[in-house]
Amino acid sequence: MKLIALEEAFAVPELLARQPVTRTSTGKDWLDLWNRRLVDFTRERLPLMDEHGIDMQVLSLTVPGVQGLTDPAEAVAEARHANDFLGHVIARHPDRFQGFAAVPLQDPEAAAAELDRAVDELGFSGALVNDHTNGHYYDEPRYDVFWAKVEELNVPLYLHPGAPPTDSWNVLAGRPELVGPLWSWGAETAGHALRLVLGGVFDRHPRARLILGHMGEGLPFQLARLDSRYACQSERPLLRAPSAYFGDNVHITVSGVWSHAALTGAIAAIGADAVMFAVDYPYESTADAVEFLRSAPISAEDREKIAHLNAERLLGIK
Repeated sequence: MKLIALEEAFAVPELLARQPVTRTSTGKDWLDLWNRRLVDFTRERLPLMDEHGIDMQVLSLTVPGVQGLTDPAEAVAEARHANDFLGHVIARHPDRFQGFAAVPLQDPEAAAAELDRAVDELGFSGALVNDHTNGHYYDEPRYDVFWAKVEELNVPLYLHPGAPPTDSWNVLAGRPELVGPLWSWGAETAGHALRLVLGGVFDRHPRARLILGHMGEGLPFQLARLDSRYACQSERPLLRAPSAYFGDNVHITVSGVWSHAALTGAIAAIGADAVMFAVDYPYESTADAVEFLRSAPISAEDREKIAHLNAERLLGIK
């Protein structure tokens, strides 16, 4: 079974040292392991891929990426540097790595230009952003120029958690374990994705495609509720019910959710054509990810779609 993994992080050493600290309660031993693996491509990463049958990783700049920067000019420069760095890595291993671009959405026009460069000159397959950019969400009209470029290039945008928080969420007070990947990141990113849907981004840009990790940040299991409550709104400006955008404009990966119940539920909710494989390396176990998909109680046809066929189609991977 061919495997393409879509949510696989890397770091540029000199950029990692300058990035804002992402606040979580993760243990130091785990952080040390992840930081070592983030900057490695051949000593541990490729051997682990070989051991477990991962044919290709689609690499993206780890959290918070350039979303943690407040100065637009700095964000533009660091995104370009990170993308050039990744381009060199891919050039050395073109059959094993592909890339999602870092895009400086502090300046939407510059982000569109950098995506254009990354796709056309570096051969990347799309972009990945770590949630909001300094409290701005991408349903705002100022980002239409960026969505238009996503449509023009026919590449997806992967919306990933991990931007530095810009406000306080009282429900997290006194419960540091809730902060980060255990819960708050997924909830925040799901909210951002719903802003995109309810804000009409996919009505204005019907050919744009969004990818959500972690089994769609739980949203496939809320579609009936979203539709029923949307039907009760005093104003309903969308062209379709909220659920209709999932499986069409919104695709998901399984990253970090090794639950067969969740996988079969997601397939039932949005269709196997909209579900893709990912590990979330180095934060999750490659062995667990591969065994999860190999043993999933799904058809052989759906397994192949999730393992590689959907990624090849959506990302243009040959």
